[in-house]
This record gives sequence, structure tokens and C-alpha cells, in this order.
Amino acid sequence: MNAGFVEVADRVHVLAEPLLRVNVTLVVGDDEALLVDTLSSAAQATELATAVRAVTDRPLTLVNTHHHYDHCFGNAVLAGDPPRPVYAHELAATALREEPERLRREAYEELRTEHPALAAELADTPLLAPTHTVHLETALYLGGRRVLLRHPGRGHTEADLVVHVPDADVLVAGDLVEQSGPPAFEDSYPLQWPDAVADLLRLTTARTVVIPGHGDPVDVDFVRAQHAELAKLAWLIRAAHTSSAPPERVAAEAPFGARPALVAAHRGYLELTGTA
Repeated sequence: MNAGFVEVADRVHVLAEPLLRVNVTLVVGDDEALLVDTLSSAAQATELATAVRAVTDRPLTLVNTHHHYDHCFGNAVLAGDPPRPVYAHELAATALREEPERLRREAYEELRTEHPALAAELADTPLLAPTHTVHLETALYLGGRRVLLRHPGRGHTEADLVVHVPDADVLVAGDLVEQSGPPAFEDSYPLQWPDAVADLLRLTTARTVVIPGHGDPVDVDFVRAQHAELAKLAWLIRAAHTSSAPPERVAAEAPFGARPALVAAHRGYLELTGTA
């Protein structure tokens, strides 16, 4: 992971992990620093810790934007011993605490063909569940800086958090916003996702820098355009379900491409039948 942090706003730094293009955000305050997401394995997290210390020596608080492996499997390394605070939505914390082997197994299966080395690394990585949970909203104070952790509703998962740094006009959106590829719908709530993005947009201004889960930082116009595509997808899913059309009908007409849209349609149908 031969990458370092780049400052994108006042004392807000972003590291772009090159393999999966995962973004890690470091917010530096007068007394403490906040690290948003911890990557996929102990090896990646060890390199990430070195990159953090090249920017700041302040004590770290960690935040997981959600419980997918590429955003939280590095918790144990970055938190240290005894562990520093790790924040996540309460449902993400529950998944990491109660079902770590399921999460590890699913991550391994996802990676083993295209990224076998990373799959092997995360298979041996100890997992640390978050120590502090967020239901709707929690404010943290880093010394001279207030940072807001907010759950905008179900979207990419049932447990997404965004991180707002108002004095720098930065919003860390996690995988609710994607730049390097289409949104990932495997654990999603596509009918509710547009509302979650609308909620996070209320934290923005015309000049806000938005850090997506993967890819380059974007502006608010990009987020609004992605919101419109998510809203169109949700409408197509509802219309197809009402007319008893198969999910494949949605995939043929929807934004983001046929494969992601087909996954979204299946998830949306589960929402409409109350089984998601």
C-alpha cells in the first residue's frame, strides 16, 4: 500500500488505498485525531499506522463507516492495546461482535479469486468490534474541532455512518457515495438509499468536499447526480414489482449497469415483501 495521506481541506487528509481504491480519512484536532475506516487486513493497517504517524502523533479515535471488511478489519491494529475508542453504528458493532467469522468468510469468498493475497491476509487478521456505538447522531470533540457522526438511514447497508467536519466543510460519506465504480447493492436497501443520500446532502454547502468510500473526492453536484440515479433506480424497482415484472426488467432499464441493477432489484423486491 505505497500511498500516503493528501490534505484535501484544513487538517483533513485522505489516503487512497490502491488495490480496492478505499479511502481512509484523517481529521486532526488540537488534542486528538480521528481516523475514519481502517482497511482490510492487519498488514494494510500496519502500513496505514505508519502513514498516520507521518502526519500526526496525536491520540487516535477510530470510526467505521460500516461493517464491510475493507472499512474495518484493520481496527485491532489501529486501536492498539489497550484499545483506543472505536465508533460505529450500533448494528455494525453488533455484526462485528457477534458474527466475525461470517464476515471473515464472506470477505474471503469475495476476494479469493481476484485478490488471493489480500484474501489470505484477512483470513488471519484479528477483528476488533467497535467499543462505542451510534444510534442516530454523536458529536466528538478533538480539541478545537467538532466532528459529527450521523446515521442518515439505510442505504448501502443498514448501518452506514457519515462523518461531517463542519469547520473544514468536508463530509466523509462512506459507501453511500461511490466514485470509482457503481454503488454496491449486495447488502443494500435500494428503496431507502435515496433518502439516506438526501439526508447527508443536508449537511453540505456548495463548496463541500465529499469523500466517497472508493475513488476520488467529489463535489456536491456529483452527489446530487448520483442521488438522482438512485432515485430513478428505486422508482423502476417499485414500478416493476407493482406490475409483477421480473427483476431482470429493472436491470435492462436502470442506471449503474445491468449486473449492479439486477442485485439492487432483488434487494428492492425483498424490501417490498418485508424480508430484507
